[in-house]
Amino acid sequence: MRRREFFKASAGAGLAVGLPELAPLEAGPRIGRDLPVQLRMRTERLRRLDDILGGGDTYRVYLGEYQATKAVLRDGSYTDETGRSLLSVLAEQAQQAGWAAFDAGKSSDARSLYEASHLAATDAGDRVLAGNALAFLAYQQTSVNPQAGIDMAIESCRTAGAEAPSGVRALLHERLAWAYAVAGLASQTEQALRSAEDALSENDGLPQPDWAAWVDSRELQIMTGRCWTELRRPIRAVPVLESALARFDDAHARDKSLYLSCLATSCLAAGEVEQAATITTQVLELSAGVASVRPRQRIAPVLQELSAHRAVPAVAEAMDMAGV
Repeated sequence: MRRREFFKASAGAGLAVGLPELAPLEAGPRIGRDLPVQLRMRTERLRRLDDILGGGDTYRVYLGEYQATKAVLRDGSYTDETGRSLLSVLAEQAQQAGWAAFDAGKSSDARSLYEASHLAATDAGDRVLAGNALAFLAYQQTSVNPQAGIDMAIESCRTAGAEAPSGVRALLHERLAWAYAVAGLASQTEQALRSAEDALSENDGLPQPDWAAWVDSRELQIMTGRCWTELRRPIRAVPVLESALARFDDAHARDKSLYLSCLATSCLAAGEVEQAATITTQVLELSAGVASVRPRQRIAPVLQELSAHRAVPAVAEAMDMAGV
């Protein structure tokens, strides 16, 4: 009970107050080709924060990095080649800041940053990053207008092109699969998932960008389970999600709680009320104090359905922890 009350108190008190601003890299009036390399390496290191923290913690840091690079582009002097490299870094930073904004519930800020990223990547001639910016926009658009989300996800794959690194193509086809799933299009979802799997199985020898390095077979399993959950196919979704999540570290609390919420949804769709309630309790425990709005948003429909089964002890525990 003490642990349960601690989680409630920490979530209510808003323990996630954000990280302090970081000291920017020094840049003189004449920018050399080494600065974009340093900025990209710094961006890669800071991206690791997203593995363990929510967007409410990281948004200000990522936005500060984006704004600092924007100031370098505005005020510095550099060659055309260096300028394109800086624009590519800027596009990458805008995507990271946009993702944190989305995770923190700042949808308008996220959309603006994704659009800025697409513009910067296009100006830099970086088709792969431009395609990923469109994929982010599609992911955000899907819940509002599924067809628009599908159209944008298709465009993201087309923009990145068949020559994009295999990990990038897998990531973009995963997001296309999700757009199809939200629209209820099962056969198209399956085809997009197969395309993602085919891309992952390739050994194209191309360097994979750091922002797509997390896409692997386990991630594809999770997306497959999420898609089948969205399509209300629990018999397909549950074993895939259970297998993938058995190897998922609790240290990645936000992501694991999000994926567990899909498992809870599918268990409930299969009529397994007690199992769904037990998983819901896990979601609430893992996400307590995490500065992300998404775990609670995803588990809310499950809690609403579980409320009809309060007599089941596991349900009562979950409802008590949720404070509903």
